[in-house]
Amino acid sequence: MKVLKFGGTSVGSPERIRHVANLIRQSGRNIVVLSAMSGTTNTLVEIADYLYKRNIPGAQDTINQLRAKYQGVVDELYSSDDTKARISDKLERTFQVLTHFTNCEFTAAEEKEILACGELISTTLMQGYFEEIGVRSVLIPALEYMRTGEGGEPDMKYISTRLNRLLALEPDAEVWLTQGYICRNAYGEIDNLRRGGSDYSASLIGAVLNVEEIQIWTDIDGMHTGDPRIVQHTRPVKQLHFEEAAELAYFGAKILHPTCVLPAKLHNIPVRLLNTLDPEAQGTVIANFPPDGTIKAVAAKDNITAIKIKSGRMLLAYGFLHKVFETFNRFNTAIDMMATSEVGVSVTIDNTQHLAAIVDELKHFGTVSVDSDMVIVCIVGNINSDSNSRFCAQAVEALEDIPVRMISYGGSNYNISMLIRACDKQRALNKLNEHLFEQNHG
Repeated sequence: MKVLKFGGTSVGSPERIRHVANLIRQSGRNIVVLSAMSGTTNTLVEIADYLYKRNIPGAQDTINQLRAKYQGVVDELYSSDDTKARISDKLERTFQVLTHFTNCEFTAAEEKEILACGELISTTLMQGYFEEIGVRSVLIPALEYMRTGEGGEPDMKYISTRLNRLLALEPDAEVWLTQGYICRNAYGEIDNLRRGGSDYSASLIGAVLNVEEIQIWTDIDGMHTGDPRIVQHTRPVKQLHFEEAAELAYFGAKILHPTCVLPAKLHNIPVRLLNTLDPEAQGTVIANFPPDGTIKAVAAKDNITAIKIKSGRMLLAYGFLHKVFETFNRFNTAIDMMATSEVGVSVTIDNTQHLAAIVDELKHFGTVSVDSDMVIVCIVGNINSDSNSRFCAQAVEALEDIPVRMISYGGSNYNISMLIRACDKQRALNKLNEHLFEQNHG
């Protein structure tokens, strides 16, 4: 058994839904995880925003627009009038739930219920299509088994027990269909695994069932050497170690959600990234491959802020770094990169919610300067083995005419990170792709 996850663009139109259904039929008896149709979650966020502002007409108008959109999908997707009527009735119940929130107090709890509607709609549409073409599919509602504990982490024991029980009730199914992203929290309330969480759902399901493989289907043929939207002449990466994939996902590779990697890694389950639009493409396989001594890809993380604390009192002083890190910890702000010297320390953050308070606190320890609009460029591969000293030199050489604010090397065996200005991002990524991949591979 495998877990197949299809993202929002993969089910973004009636034509795409038909295409995905055909791919699923050809793949055997598997569990299929669906995201909301592309654009739907953004619309649901817009509805919630209107409700927070108590702009009821704005919310109702947006709900009606979404209702009309899906009625058009139903009319185009199904050929049978009976199926159209039945699925329209199911969808209308969801839209009545959305409308209900225009008449009650609106809080974060209600927002999460609204955000869950996208996946509920997409699985309803897919199951309806399977029924029309004669495929025995069984819908396993994620809200009946996917749960987080009090700390917000997945309750793996609960998920395993409940999911296995639900699957056992339908042993003759050709396809088990479920929602990604949505769950319940420790108190039984509807919650979610945050944006991009459908990848996480698929990985958690694969882990508790110990499946053969987890497949993530998107609209690109695997992880590329660079972001093909802004880098010329990228190529797919055939194989990645789990650690390499985690670095790329965290530092900006949009094809894979960062949280997806850990459950699969812990249970040693391969993750395969595939292209819905080109199913025959090889894609990328992520597994515990032995190190091959190569650079695999380059990713970039945007919206980075660099903070430098300079103080003569740091010289030979114990506890200085502890005080600095304690400040960030107190404001629940994670640090991405760090560089130190005898008289200063520089760090980067991607969450500026408490920036002003952090800077004010750090001024007790020294002179503080802040650089905004920065980007972390991450070069990923088996970087820090004894035989790979040339990799750092190659990366620096590629950026010889681009100002580099910080370099992090040695903290991980799988990446070199460089901090540059956002205005230099596109040029830097193209130079690295040309220097590290095109020259070496013709």
